[in-house]
Amino acid sequence: MLKPLVFALATLAAMSALAQAPAPGLATATFAAGCFWCTEEAFDKVPGVVSTTSGYMGGQKKNPTYNEVSSGVTGHTEVVRVVYDPAKVSYERLLEQFWLNHDPTVKDRQFCDAGSQYRPSIFYYTADQKRLAEASRAKWEKEKPFPQPIVTPIVAAGEFWPAEDYHQDYYKKNPVRYKLYTSGCGRYARLDQLWGKLRQQ
Repeated sequence: MLKPLVFALATLAAMSALAQAPAPGLATATFAAGCFWCTEEAFDKVPGVVSTTSGYMGGQKKNPTYNEVSSGVTGHTEVVRVVYDPAKVSYERLLEQFWLNHDPTVKDRQFCDAGSQYRPSIFYYTADQKRLAEASRAKWEKEKPFPQPIVTPIVAAGEFWPAEDYHQDYYKKNPVRYKLYTSGCGRYARLDQLWGKLRQQ
């Protein structure tokens, strides 16, 4: 009796992996930069990005809900999965966008959001992504316009769990609430303080 169940579970796992795989010619990158609403907006601006999806990664809980993740007990952090066209935008360009859109001087918080569920991270899928991520961190450690050390980790990607539908494209669906959140949280004021004119280039 167990064999059909095991087979069904294996099939579902394979289907899940297939669903997360990008279309031929495209690639995937995943970043945690605090609130995934804001991270989506940052990467949607980059030419060559095909799609962004808010979700959760880095923890142990399967199929986590927003309430579970926000409680800080699942081990997950809020992330955005970026599907992009390498013929139009490089992984290095995505890394640059990541650095300039988070505070790399803190570990378990971003702006007004505190807790491990908001910890920033670069999640790599391949040895090449890991190498490029480490090179970009070393570059910014030398060129950063702020005195504090960079503490953002680079870790292997785990399973990606999409967030609930109401979180997807939140900045587009709820522009007034989104603006109130970002201004009240001090996100962009802090980013400008950290990175200065680099964010306007």
